[in-house]
Amino acid sequence: MGKLIIFSAPSGAGKSTIVNYLLSRNLNLQFSISATSRPPRGVEKHGAEYYFLSPEEFRQKIANGEFLEYEEVYTDKFYGTLKTEVERILNSSGNVIFDVDVVGGCNIKKYYGDKALSIFIEPPSVGELRCRLEKRGTDSPEVIEARIAKAEHEMAFAPRFDVVIHNDDLEEAKAKALKAVTDFLEK
Repeated sequence: MGKLIIFSAPSGAGKSTIVNYLLSRNLNLQFSISATSRPPRGVEKHGAEYYFLSPEEFRQKIANGEFLEYEEVYTDKFYGTLKTEVERILNSSGNVIFDVDVVGGCNIKKYYGDKALSIFIEPPSVGELRCRLEKRGTDSPEVIEARIAKAEHEMAFAPRFDVVIHNDDLEEAKAKALKAVTDFLEK
């Protein structure tokens, strides 16, 4: 049976970049596609970037116990990990890699225990995180402030993870993530 690799971090810490790097390595990793109740953006497709559900469908799946973890981020805007998605990957002899928020990461680790490795990507500092978010140019100043406040809260979760990688040098962070994941998969 495959293993599970969980990545969590504040927005802008480099988590998605590191996850994409690991997916490009020969580690038999398959990305766990999350479910959401928000509508698709741009060219997003159901079953590729997300499983798109209506708020009603999402609530029904919650009631049926179909999620490993989920969160209502805003009213009627849910995100979560379907148990069937994880089982699909594990049944195909793959290893699952997650890119989830800190609460979701903690919940998945609790559910799977030693079969899962949880990795927290820590930004160099709140100031550097602010610079990264500003350089992206995708968010308004108000959204950046909200992300910074959330990041400060999320950074308090770092001690709950198996591995914490301080990302002040992306190449070094990628190398540390690769080593942690490779060591875990070889156990």
